[in-house]
Amino acid sequence: MDGARLGQPGLAAGGGAGGGAASGAFASSGQPTLAPVASSAAFLEAYQEARGRVFTDVELEVAWAASLWTASHNARYEALYGQRPVSGDAVATQAAERLRRAGA
Repeated sequence: MDGARLGQPGLAAGGGAGGGAASGAFASSGQPTLAPVASSAAFLEAYQEARGRVFTDVELEVAWAASLWTASHNARYEALYGQRPVSGDAVATQAAERLRRAGA
């Protein structure tokens, strides 16, 4: 089910393209981490351009909030299983800025 049917912007539905990609949450061979904020901002700009539509303020807020979702999950996994805190460190460093952009 997509976000539109849930009454939420498509960016957040299931870690959709905007939120998931903005966080850098793609399959990788190494331990996942969070993309730099500047890279996420560039992705969101390119995504809007490719869609031919500028996101609303709410959609941008949702995308920035969703960008922390996967990284926070990965940080939790790192803590539970004694892994090097790659995502945990990135979340600790970037959370305030990403939440500010999310209007939180």
